[in-house]
Amino acid sequence: MNEFSAELIGTAVLILLGGGVCSNVALKKTIGHGSGWIVITTGWALAVFAGVVIAGPVTGAHLNPAVSVGLALANKFEWSKVPLFVLAQLLGAMIGAFLNWAMYKDHFDASSDNPGSQLGVFSTGPAIPNNFRNVLSEILGTFVLVFCVFHFSNASGTSGTDKVKLGLGSVGAIPVTFIVWSIGLSLGGTTGYAINPARDLGPRIMHAILPMKGKGSSNWGYAWIPIVGPLLGAVLAALLFCFLSS
Repeated sequence: MNEFSAELIGTAVLILLGGGVCSNVALKKTIGHGSGWIVITTGWALAVFAGVVIAGPVTGAHLNPAVSVGLALANKFEWSKVPLFVLAQLLGAMIGAFLNWAMYKDHFDASSDNPGSQLGVFSTGPAIPNNFRNVLSEILGTFVLVFCVFHFSNASGTSGTDKVKLGLGSVGAIPVTFIVWSIGLSLGGTTGYAINPARDLGPRIMHAILPMKGKGSSNWGYAWIPIVGPLLGAVLAALLFCFLSS
């Protein structure tokens, strides 16, 4: 695979599995209906593992615009490649969301009386709407993710052309899995922890355009928070990493 296809396919699998666990838990008449937050956070963590295994050998598995921006800001990734990676991540997230909808369509139809649950499969939302604390939640969650990525990856290179890649093959994806799992369990209760602009925006776009029985609003008024928050968190993580490394 080239870098674009690796990021696209890796992100598509991430969203297929991550959105899939949300479908299994939230939508009616699924076998896993109502199985709860532990199942959702575990499913998302393992979804990250799958995406990293696919894209890791080629790109280091960013799968997240915030990660790409953070690495570029720390001079660990070429700025010129950031737009290409972000486009691949966004398209991959849209593809993953579409495949999830196609698989669970009968259950989306069965949940037509609960448009909030339908939207929750695609995108995040606040448990208690409060713009400041919702943004803070996304900043903190993404800060932890990106700051940890700097420390458990091979981030010793100083050239902008160096790729930051996880070592030990597929085993290298395990630390990312545990970090995402921890973020979900500890910090995900306020907003559903997008910690990834593509993870939220791509599926939200698909929610807006896909035909769904009983579909409600895509809540575009909230959509800026899982974009701005993760990017700010990544910037802060990169700045602190650079300061401590100087």
